[in-house]
Amino acid sequence: MAAAKRKTSRDRELRLVASNGARVADPRLVRSPELENAKPQTAELPAAIDLARDSERDAFDVQEVPAAVLCAQCGMSDCPGSCEDLSASGVFVLVPWERRDGSLFRRLFATARATTLDAEPFFERLADGPIAPALTFALAAEMVASAAVAVLVAVPVAFVFPELARQCLFEPEARRMVLAGLFFGVPGLAGLLVLAHALHGLSIDLGARLRGARPARSRALRFGLYATGWDLVVGPVGAVVLTFTEGPREALSLIGHAAGLPTRATLAFLKSAYRLEGEAASRALRVSYWGAGLATVLAAAGIVGAVAYALTLAH
Repeated sequence: MAAAKRKTSRDRELRLVASNGARVADPRLVRSPELENAKPQTAELPAAIDLARDSERDAFDVQEVPAAVLCAQCGMSDCPGSCEDLSASGVFVLVPWERRDGSLFRRLFATARATTLDAEPFFERLADGPIAPALTFALAAEMVASAAVAVLVAVPVAFVFPELARQCLFEPEARRMVLAGLFFGVPGLAGLLVLAHALHGLSIDLGARLRGARPARSRALRFGLYATGWDLVVGPVGAVVLTFTEGPREALSLIGHAAGLPTRATLAFLKSAYRLEGEAASRALRVSYWGAGLATVLAAAGIVGAVAYALTLAH
């Protein structure tokens, strides 16, 4: 029995050593001087934890980035306040057409103006997003542009051929044919132009993927659809609006902006959306030229076919 008691006391002593100095209130336990003078390590843990937390907090404070002040209207950090005027020069993080303030035509022309006069920064910062707003913009822009072209063609024809104009205005059969042509021709032309621009945008994505870039099909489609703003601003509507709102000098500057506009806008878009520059961007651009050419041929064939069909119905 004494051996059993000594074994029990020895086991308790071993458990005491294994517990890193934890004291046990047992008068039968034999304590050594080293164990009496040992300090519990558990008492030092809270201080060590606090020190580690302070070090982590200091490191976080050093690496923390100050908050940026952004414009609540356009989201730009360097906005000078011009975003309040949708007709002002500049680039909007949120496309003016996709905002809900302002009239329909105001948002339409502000977006078309940005795609033309500020083409490179606009398409460079054009983000991915929903297709529906870009599609409605393209349809509206091409409808206005097609109607303006129809008027631009009809007025000189009426002056050169006054007898034909009189027949179209006063003879029921001729008037019916003209109205049918306008009713189907203008939306049909607008639809074909929207399709051509959409194919151009998709061809940009194809050319970029052939150069090893990651696909961005929806963003490229948005590029093509918003590029229909070129037809609105460079056409007669843009010239008239810019003449009355910004002066004849700004309207005449459209000639310079129209030169090489698709190339400049596409290169800016390839750099931003696909990280392609230099020779890689040039090769992707050539693929987009093929796509644009094919889209133009299809649109022209569609227009000729629609005119032929309308003439057949008229006779």
